[in-house]
Amino acid sequence: MVKFIIAKELMGKKVVSTSGYDIGRLVNVEISQVTGRINSVIVEPSADSTLAKKLVGDGGELKVPYSAVTAVADYIMVDTKNM
Repeated sequence: MVKFIIAKELMGKKVVSTSGYDIGRLVNVEISQVTGRINSVIVEPSADSTLAKKLVGDGGELKVPYSAVTAVADYIMVDTKNM
């Protein structure tokens, strides 16, 4: 059974690594106009997260490919090896 996720339900969720490190909060998503699938999630890094500081890109935000997302519940879990 496929579970559909509404993008606005993801906004503001905490993003953590599979190792349990806090990365930040989800602030936006990039969605394919052709398929309607999420391509990547945009994360505002936590100020006190050394992991997030290592991964942050231009503009101060972190772009995480959706393929790195391993679970979505009360928080979003990502595998940093796939980023």
